[in-house]
This record gives sequence, structure tokens and C-alpha cells, in this order.
Amino acid sequence: MPGSEWGTATEQRFNVNLSILFTELPLLERPAAAAAAGFTAVELWWPWVDSPTPERSELDALKKAIEDAGVQLTGLNFYAGQLPGPDRGALSIPGAESERFRANIGVAADFARSLGCKALNALYGNRVEGVEAAEQDALALENLVLAARAADRIGAILLIETLNQPESPLYPLVSAPAGVAVVDRVNEATGLGNARFLMDLYHLSMNGEDLPSAIDRYAAKTGHVQIADNPGRGAPGTGTLPLEDLLGRLRKAGYEGWVGLEYKPGDRPSAAAFGWLPAEARAAR
Repeated sequence: MPGSEWGTATEQRFNVNLSILFTELPLLERPAAAAAAGFTAVELWWPWVDSPTPERSELDALKKAIEDAGVQLTGLNFYAGQLPGPDRGALSIPGAESERFRANIGVAADFARSLGCKALNALYGNRVEGVEAAEQDALALENLVLAARAADRIGAILLIETLNQPESPLYPLVSAPAGVAVVDRVNEATGLGNARFLMDLYHLSMNGEDLPSAIDRYAAKTGHVQIADNPGRGAPGTGTLPLEDLLGRLRKAGYEGWVGLEYKPGDRPSAAAFGWLPAEARAAR
């Protein structure tokens, strides 16, 4: 339940997603709020949903806010369209959205490099009516290859995420095998080996997947993990997922990376949504 504490949480490295938590605050105030709650690492969806290439002043202001708060940016999404909103990425959508994604690749990579961020997430994009799936998949591979190369230039990994079919019915990657298959295709195309699976346990559970089996099969190809409870996408303890056990299984399977807290705080301030996590487990070690 909320307020109960995880006994094994000190074995994990947690970061807070500032695009779903602390959103009651302006963007530039969120890094400091995460730090005040005891966290030392954060991640972000692309913050400028209308612009893949924001003004330098906007990038600099966010960089300063993150640095001034003393938190590490550990993950950043490439431009993904209106997210939150109707979109689920841009890279597989022919025309203007694909061009926006390409325009964003260097901007996002440079911003990540400026803050020592080592993971860039590329959301695939929805299926488009009237466009063959094979055409979208070919475009997606082209754009993911460009993104993987940009990530490699800054010493980062490229993440490819599985979402869930009930909430994202037009998104084609709605199973762990589908996401991992794209990871494999990108690595084969680039020869770089820096594409990794983003294992979001909430999305996989919404798809009805066998989570222990997915962990056992794909932990070695996983570059990042995100969690929320199910049902409700709330904090651990608000639903029925055995998240502490699942993260322990991931560790036993060799996963030592970040665990992103990508859940909704509910009808309370975000700072009150971390009662499940002991204060001493919030700062990354």
C-alpha cells in the first residue's frame, strides 16, 4: 500500500520522470522539486512538444535548471509529437513528422551530451491510415539508424520502447518480442550494438504479458526499465503488480541499470507520491 516501504529498494537505482511526475510545476522548477524529494537522477520526454528544434535559450534554461538542482539527467526522449496527447512518436510517420524527428536528432543528442545523459529513447510512432505498414517500417529503420549513430557519437544507447495496445491502439510495438525485434534490426543495420530495449513493466502488464518470462528472456537486451503499478498507472502499491519482486528478478537476471519512476501521482502533489520508497533509497549510488 502507499506508505509501506520496500525492503530491497536500496539495491536499485531510481530516477524520476519529470514529464509525468511534478507536472503541477513549471518545467524549470521540476528538477529542484525532484532533488528536494531526495532524488539525484531524472529523465524526460522531449519537453517541447511543438518544436523539435527549440531556441537555444530554452535549451540553456533547462540545462541550467538541471545543473542547479544537482540532479543527473539519465534519459531523454527524442521528439515524439504531442506526448502526452494523441501521438506516440514521429519516426515512422512519412512526411512532416519524420522530418521533424530527423531535425531533432542532433539537437536532442547535443543536449544529452551537454548533461552527460547516456540514454536516448525513440518512440516508434502510430500506424497511419492509407500507408502500408511495410513503408512505415522501412522509414522507421532509416530513422532509427540515424538516431543510433547520433547516440553512439555521444557514447549513449538508443532505447526502443514497447507501449500497450489498450491505451495505444495504433502503436505497432505492443509486445516485448515486437520491441526486441526492432532493437535487433537496428543493431544489425548499424553494427554498433547500442540499441537496447526499454522494458516498461506497466505497459507489458497492460498487454497481459508474462512479466517474469519477459524479464528472463530480455533482461540482457534491456537498456532501461520503467515502472508504474497496474491498474491505474499509479505509484507502486496502488495496484496489484509485484513490482519489488519483478525488479529483484531483473537484478538477478543481470540488469544493473536505471529504474525510471514513470507513474501518475494521483490526486495529490507529486512530492507525496513517494511514500513507498525509503528516503535513503532515492539518491542514486
